[in-house]
Amino acid sequence: MKKYIDTGKKDTRSGFGAGLEELGKTNENVVALCADLIGSLKMDAFIANHPERFFQIGIAEANMMGIAAGLTIGGKIPFTGTFANFSTGRVYDQIRQSIAYSDKNVKICASHAGLTLGEDGATHQILEDIGLMKMLPGMTVINTCDYNQTKAATIAIADYEGPVYLRFGRPKVANFTAEDQKFEIGKAVLLQEGTDVTIVATGHLVWEALQAAESLHEQGISAEVINIHTIKPLDDEAILNSVKKTGCVVTAEEHNFLGGLGESVSRVLAKHLPSPQEFIATNDTFGESGTPEQLMEKYGLNAKSIYEAAQKVVKRK
Repeated sequence: MKKYIDTGKKDTRSGFGAGLEELGKTNENVVALCADLIGSLKMDAFIANHPERFFQIGIAEANMMGIAAGLTIGGKIPFTGTFANFSTGRVYDQIRQSIAYSDKNVKICASHAGLTLGEDGATHQILEDIGLMKMLPGMTVINTCDYNQTKAATIAIADYEGPVYLRFGRPKVANFTAEDQKFEIGKAVLLQEGTDVTIVATGHLVWEALQAAESLHEQGISAEVINIHTIKPLDDEAILNSVKKTGCVVTAEEHNFLGGLGESVSRVLAKHLPSPQEFIATNDTFGESGTPEQLMEKYGLNAKSIYEAAQKVVKRK
């Protein structure tokens, strides 16, 4: 059984900042816009080195999306930055009309997603953003698992033509993927092979899935773990190839089970390979104030819950 090593906890938003800084050096068309949250989005280094390519819009997120759409007409590649709640829910109409419908090459970069925003509470913890974004025709949706993958994804989406929603977070989480990885949009990453159950995870729950797989192995259950960093377009082939072998699946995400990764996987299975599935996600609820650790425990978004779901779904085969 392959074991992954946490090389040191880092926040994924810093991975975005590092990727943006590198793009500033390598791609002169990349510009950045922020809605008064420079420090939170880790945009400082880009601004210090390329002040002429940065636009502070202030607390006017709708205007930011419109300006970003306009900048693409001149060949610029705009990266917008604010919290996930303000990157999607607050500005959905502007994204739909000015970016998605118009097929503008805007990169919507969203930090502080999900419950792990923590103490700011339900008004800032968006758990429906993946669903909102994946329903927009032509929108690519990416949810990275650690610092290294977030940096790689940030760099990769600059070369991708079309609107992208890139989702990442606030807390420091395990950093375990390769520093020199190649990020392929729409291509799942098989982290560990198994024969009894498939665990399909996204975001920092990928690390939790790996921990659950170790516990399952101790109980004689062989778990296959797949990192789905791109939720749309989904790597249907990777999911189907795995579930054909294992016969069941657990999906894990820091998002509402309505509209998230789990529903996307269910669609693929319902169409091609009906199979037992268990969902690790929030259950049609808002969040609340608390530390990230407290919230992940209360809402069952951790290795323990994935482990229990895997044991349950194996019995349903």
